[in-house]
Amino acid sequence: MTNEARATRRALLQAALAAPMLAACGGVSTSGAGGAGSVNFLSTQFTPVEERQRFEKILADKVTSAKVGYNPVDNSTFATTLRTQVEAGKVQVNLVGGLHGDLAPLGDKLMDLDDLAGSLTDRGFAADLIELGKLGGTTTKYIPWMQATYMLAVNKKALQWLPAGADVQKLTYDQFLSWMTAAKAGNGGKPVFGLGAGPKGLYHRFFQGFLLPSFTGGQITTFRSAEAVTAWEYMKELWGQTAPASTNYDFVQEPLQRGEVLVGFDHVARLATAPKDKPDEWLMVPAPSGPKGLGYMLVIAGLGIPKGAPDADKAKEVIRTLTTPPVQTEVLRQNAFFPVVKADLPGDLPAAIGLEAKAVAAQQSATSAIVSLPPVGLGAKDGEVSQIFKDTFKAICLDGKPVKATLDAQATKLNGILDELKVTCWKPDPTGSPCRAA
Repeated sequence: MTNEARATRRALLQAALAAPMLAACGGVSTSGAGGAGSVNFLSTQFTPVEERQRFEKILADKVTSAKVGYNPVDNSTFATTLRTQVEAGKVQVNLVGGLHGDLAPLGDKLMDLDDLAGSLTDRGFAADLIELGKLGGTTTKYIPWMQATYMLAVNKKALQWLPAGADVQKLTYDQFLSWMTAAKAGNGGKPVFGLGAGPKGLYHRFFQGFLLPSFTGGQITTFRSAEAVTAWEYMKELWGQTAPASTNYDFVQEPLQRGEVLVGFDHVARLATAPKDKPDEWLMVPAPSGPKGLGYMLVIAGLGIPKGAPDADKAKEVIRTLTTPPVQTEVLRQNAFFPVVKADLPGDLPAAIGLEAKAVAAQQSATSAIVSLPPVGLGAKDGEVSQIFKDTFKAICLDGKPVKATLDAQATKLNGILDELKVTCWKPDPTGSPCRAA
């Protein structure tokens, strides 16, 4: 190892060990130290202040085995902290929580949890979620924690334009386009559909997890296929029926609440307040189906324990508590992340959450469902890949560039990143080989 390499590694180690304090100074509070003997819980989830505070209350109220210091950080700090502490043999973090994509590149830094998984069979985890927790290996690296997805929120005023014979709970993309076209015409030429295409919007997830899987069966390998051309031609038409102000929408629940649009697609947590005041006037419905099926994105989070973590038994007890149905239900009630265990949902859930729960179940149980995951293993390049999908949208839908030429140009950029990283594909693309656009 060269002196430069040693210095770089030493700097990384120092930076990672100092990350919580630096993060606190930078506004991402890590004050939840919990005191001596507490479980230090590092997570990429619930970083907004309100969500963090609600989850900390759940931990304080429900976890009786130990005090828990909850430290939400960005995924880069998360990965650097975990990797550097484990490699240095000075692990301070007891418990980690993150999305599948956060945890997948760190599998060799996580303790095997087969014993814990074996003792939690009464939770009723879905088999595919348990398999995801093995991160492509044979042993359990994380225990499923919670899940979320995206869907459509529909103000019932928009149903007057629904095409004859169409079932709003089982729409095809063609029916959805016809509906939004008729709605725009019936609304005096003003579109009623909104998409979160603002600077902080999650519209790229619509392309990655819904539109492209539904039309092509894939997300990356089929990026510039003939079916992808059809999908983007469709998107171009749909954009013509979409509120232009969508490029300013970060959270679609806001224009829905204002009545600016009547139908919106977004993450469940970004739709929850739309029906808050008048829930009887709203529906939450699954995404439409395309030629290949009903593509939908599963946002799955898991709980793991770093190799060499102190007090691993305490961390396991926290995991046991967080995977009980009452705690899972409370997380749903407070922060709109859905249970990964079998749980009878109470009737007193906030109305919006109750509406979303039915749509989540319908989306997952569709016979033609195509599960898609957010990109896995991209690390710091995750944002660059997301930007490629955003740039594709901008070129085709906003700037009117030719679809095929745009896909070819963006596929070259995409493959440049993927060839450098040499990561395997994630669902719905076939796994087991380096991922790239064909």
